[in-house]
Amino acid sequence: MKVVDQIEDCGGKTIILRADFNVPVKDGAVVDDRRITAELETINFLLGKGAKLILVSHIESEGEDTLIPVFNILKNKYKIYFVEANISKIKEAKEKLQNGEIILVENIRNFKGEKENDESFSKEFTMLGDFYVNEAFPVSHREHASVVGFPKFLPSFMGFRFKKEIEELSHAFNPPHPFIFILGGAKFETKEPLIAKFLEIADYVFVGGALGNDFFKAKGYEIGGSITSSSVPPENILNNEKIIIPIDVVVRASDDRHVVRGAEEILPQEIVSDAGPKTLEILQKHIMEARTVLWNGPLGFYEKGFDGGTKEIATTIAKSRARSIVGGGDTTAAIENLGVAERFSFISTGGGAMLEFLAKGTLPGLEALK
Repeated sequence: MKVVDQIEDCGGKTIILRADFNVPVKDGAVVDDRRITAELETINFLLGKGAKLILVSHIESEGEDTLIPVFNILKNKYKIYFVEANISKIKEAKEKLQNGEIILVENIRNFKGEKENDESFSKEFTMLGDFYVNEAFPVSHREHASVVGFPKFLPSFMGFRFKKEIEELSHAFNPPHPFIFILGGAKFETKEPLIAKFLEIADYVFVGGALGNDFFKAKGYEIGGSITSSSVPPENILNNEKIIIPIDVVVRASDDRHVVRGAEEILPQEIVSDAGPKTLEILQKHIMEARTVLWNGPLGFYEKGFDGGTKEIATTIAKSRARSIVGGGDTTAAIENLGVAERFSFISTGGGAMLEFLAKGTLPGLEALK
């Protein structure tokens, strides 16, 4: 696979760059521009070589799914034109485009054929360009046209950020030990292969958040109204000696929240919402002893204000000497809010893509570049 700096003589050429500008927007303004910032190195490099860029991305924000808020940021940095999701309109704009200028296409998912990975759509769109660059690691687990279809019709390269994601996440496959993998969030059925794989690599695998409820349920404990998955852990995972699950939890019932000392004490009217203090002590001890920490997903119901456990662990990892690799929206939000991002070895821009790469060692978008 080739990286963007291996494109020969791209001056005056048109490059279709699959970006990931799927950023949170509130009241028409971007509230977190990390994904945009992460891709500027590749954009700047290509513009510096005199290329013309057609940027394509999707966005799923509250309200209208439009890239106009992203355009409002980029127009302060570049000579850029915003074009609706219409190939004829893009072609017209491209004919006027000068070297070092950009077209930002409206939400690529507005095109019929994008999600369907329609070959005729990919062929028609790629006639607009000379090269294809994938700089959208966070969406490269999707078999969409702009991720896996476009590379079939153009010489294809990965961007600098994409390369860095692959290199950094790959450190988790052969890490210095002791190594602890901390996995939160929900949906055990999708994360079971990941847990099984890292039980062979890591010294410990902590399972928290809603995933922890699945372990409680499998052990026969009352979980009240807590979030659970459609499946429960099998015996070989449930009783694996490397598995760590919460030994105490924060629960809520109506407006009350309190700590219960063990899963066996959870009542039918209660909802498990965060890791308890004794659980955090155990985790903190392992983190401070570790040489490698891999973390994805919050320890509690983060979006409902149960962020104490997640913040505690973020703070502890920041203080440790371990190589720290983290990802996931709520996880990285906690790190940013605490102002400790620079103390982590690597913060991935991917959530689902990070987990799939860790589980399989590849992604559809990565395979498409080969």
